[in-house]
Amino acid sequence: MIVAKPNFPEFMSAPAGALPDTGSGFLCGLDHLGVIEASGDDAAGFLHNQLTNDILGLEQGRAELAGYCSPKGRLLASLMVWRAGDRIYLTLPGEILPSFLKRLQMFVLRSKVTLKDVSDQWLMIGAATTSSNNASPVWSCTTDEHGTQIRVPDAGTLQRWLWVGKPEGAQQAWALWSSKLPTVPASIWRWSEIIAGLPQIVDATREQFVPQMINFELVGGVNFKKGCYPGQEIVARSQYLGKTKRRTLLAFTDDITASAGVEVFSVNDPEQPCGMVVNAEAGPDGRMACLVELKMEAREASVHLRSVNGPTLEFGELPYALNAEA
Repeated sequence: MIVAKPNFPEFMSAPAGALPDTGSGFLCGLDHLGVIEASGDDAAGFLHNQLTNDILGLEQGRAELAGYCSPKGRLLASLMVWRAGDRIYLTLPGEILPSFLKRLQMFVLRSKVTLKDVSDQWLMIGAATTSSNNASPVWSCTTDEHGTQIRVPDAGTLQRWLWVGKPEGAQQAWALWSSKLPTVPASIWRWSEIIAGLPQIVDATREQFVPQMINFELVGGVNFKKGCYPGQEIVARSQYLGKTKRRTLLAFTDDITASAGVEVFSVNDPEQPCGMVVNAEAGPDGRMACLVELKMEAREASVHLRSVNGPTLEFGELPYALNAEA
């Protein structure tokens, strides 16, 4: 279930009617994402001990992905993390933010850290433009008094940026971009995340996947050299013992009811599911783009949604290579 912010400003809303041409870029308000602010002397150390990536080593001017796992190594949340001044910020889907924050706060104990949901104070914008040679490096970010702009991975030929900040800054950023880019719904941003091969844990998929099952270490979400965090032993064991038997692939379907958490079935083993949809969203062409986690042995067979009699999945190419062991 996509949860939108109740105080989302009218100027960031997409116009009704058919989608404009998005081939040269687009602009959208990201009302489905929330923001957590971490402050205090122990903020970096606390998050470092809870998340799958290196928070202590995260520098100003850089963002990174990170996951939060159960003790069994299953992802409870996927996040983007960055520093701005003496604060650390985390963004994730609003539908799972409250449960994630509540669980994280249970482990603060005597640590000098304050975790606060600031979603109602911040706005987020997604922008995509045609590729150019002078774009900043992926995961670089710049912060000023108005907000933070983060360069995120490309979606096909489109280069993408995420902007987050206070409402007054959002209005200025929106005015600048909207003069050049057509406005679209946030669903197109979620579609572009799928095309970029970036998985997102949502309510329907909590505790379903070890990070490697959704390629999370391939997109920079796991650091195997850092210290312990919940589920670390299982995540490390999955990395170093044997081959990765499950991965996530890009797929397309005409079935508009495809959604996260839906099981998929291979004709080679019709009695039991071979995987699960991680994320699904309709693209500008009306087709559903999906990230689908499945057994690697099933990727050469015909794979279908819900049952072997369900809609067929057509597999596409991810923008990165699966590791050699896959």
